[in-house]
Amino acid sequence: MSFSLHGGGISVLNTEEVYQADRLTVDAGVPSIVLMRNACASVAAEIRARWTPRATLVLCGPGNNGGDGLGVAMLLRESGWPVEVALSDSIESFEGDAAIMGHGWGGPFVDFEPNMLDQIVLVVDALFGAGLSRPIEGRVRTMMEGVVARELEVVAVDIPSGVDGDTGQILGFAMCSSVTVTFFRPKPGHVLLPGKSFRGDLVVSDIGIPEAVLDDIRPQLWLNGPRLWSDFWPWPHPLIHKYQRGHALVQGGQADSSGAARLAAEAALRIGAGLVSVACPSESLGVYGGQLTSVMVRPIGDTAAYQSLLSDDRINAVLIGPGCGVNSLTEGRVLQTLATKKACVLDADALSVFEKDPTSLFETIEGVCVLTPHDGEYERLFDIKGDRLNRSRKASQISGSVVLLKGADTVIAAPDGRAVIIDNAPPDLATAGSGDVLAGLILGLLAQGCDPFNAACMAGWVHGEAAKCLGTGLISEDLVLAVPKIIEEVRLHI
Repeated sequence: MSFSLHGGGISVLNTEEVYQADRLTVDAGVPSIVLMRNACASVAAEIRARWTPRATLVLCGPGNNGGDGLGVAMLLRESGWPVEVALSDSIESFEGDAAIMGHGWGGPFVDFEPNMLDQIVLVVDALFGAGLSRPIEGRVRTMMEGVVARELEVVAVDIPSGVDGDTGQILGFAMCSSVTVTFFRPKPGHVLLPGKSFRGDLVVSDIGIPEAVLDDIRPQLWLNGPRLWSDFWPWPHPLIHKYQRGHALVQGGQADSSGAARLAAEAALRIGAGLVSVACPSESLGVYGGQLTSVMVRPIGDTAAYQSLLSDDRINAVLIGPGCGVNSLTEGRVLQTLATKKACVLDADALSVFEKDPTSLFETIEGVCVLTPHDGEYERLFDIKGDRLNRSRKASQISGSVVLLKGADTVIAAPDGRAVIIDNAPPDLATAGSGDVLAGLILGLLAQGCDPFNAACMAGWVHGEAAKCLGTGLISEDLVLAVPKIIEEVRLHI
């Protein structure tokens, strides 16, 4: 699945919401067997588009996923493909629409033996769909292990069997697919790791479910992209001056860790903040001043001096954490800043410093605040188990902040339950300073008046697109320089 600049923003439905979409469609007069036949046709069409006829084995489970597999087998056979079908259970166990598909296939069914795979080139995985809630074991696992051992190409119907559709977790065992064909909307398991790494290419097919069902479902999860937030981008108007574009403040640390604050400050400027200042220890003034040209440097000697700086009403967004150090000074700066109710981004050391007493942080947050932890920082603040989506949402509710949980599958969550999965971030972002740039991008957008959820989503997407544009070998300074190009592409495509 690929999205253009004007794509993205597509809703992601959990398994219960998918069932609801099916029910609403059937209630509107579309027979469920029509939806199944449309699903079968979309899978068969994708197979024919990718491969020429070849020895194909369709593995079918007992539910609707198995019914889809039987329908795919029928369509491939009608197209002249050599197709065999193996069932995980007896055909008598099939019910409803799946039973109708079983009668349509008519047979024969082959008894699965691992050695039969030696004559097979392509496997259609129609064993279990996204609603699977128990571990893969027994006969089904034997089938799947045989396919994996022979490194056969696999087409997954709906989701690779063994991947939890709601979390992306592996339920005992799963097969990697070359392509997964799902229907109407992707599910969390398609875009969260480790499930994402098992799906191959993701094709989302239209099977006749009307878009209007989303009005009743009211989804709360999306894939990140401009469609979600482009209407809220803070484009400058012709008469604007720099202070109307926001004055952002970055709290810097000692000279030997000044790079983090400098990257963040420059990122905030590049994404549009009208003015950015760095508050640094007086003894580090020379280092900061010698490295930053467009950024103002403010030496801060003590708590009173920092409070005086915060009293400047033109400063409307503050970032604390990158390079600050895990110490009482950082803790004090965070609490001082939150007390002003200025928009705030807390990253890195500004999070870790509250490891022993996270409640003291959460109780102080009253205004706009974005927390940007990686997994280690998250675990210092939150004792929450489960998948990334659940952990992000609960952390957001507990802290009263937007939480951006960084990782290979970054999740952004708001206290009201909305969440976004970032799926455009390449592994090239695993480099020193990348998170500092991201924090600075969020800061710059907050300074321009963006609400915290949109600011985090916008920044996360720009961050990923900049990395994709640069490719292998990027360093964090490159990310900052690439930001204007990405913003201009957004402007040209809205």
